[in-house]
Amino acid sequence: MRDRPPDMPRRPDEPDTHWMDDDAGPVVRAYAVTGGRVRPVAGGFDLVAFVVSRVGENALPAHLSPEQRAIISAAREPLSVAEVAAKLNLALGVIRVLLGDLLAADLISMYEPPAARRHDEDILKAVVNGLRAL
Repeated sequence: MRDRPPDMPRRPDEPDTHWMDDDAGPVVRAYAVTGGRVRPVAGGFDLVAFVVSRVGENALPAHLSPEQRAIISAAREPLSVAEVAAKLNLALGVIRVLLGDLLAADLISMYEPPAARRHDEDILKAVVNGLRAL
């Protein structure tokens, strides 16, 4: 662990201890970003589902985390859940939890493309039976 680089500004609410890694810089574990949660409070975000922010960056609530602010900023135009995770360089599970919070707060909208919708169980059974018959 090392001390803060001299050119890195300090936030007023930041404690004296710094989570730094010599090679990676600031390190925050995924469970810290999500508050220990592993499931979203709202929505069942598929990888190909599209996310669009419903508010402008000027109208954001003050309580949002930097990651949630980054999601809203990135999702000004429709992005898939996978693209949001890649753009923010965060794990997919973390993104799903954060998106669930934003969806519950009505700050984003989610759209599933028609191809991503779950198939009818009867169709899937017919496909399996057809494959078994081969």
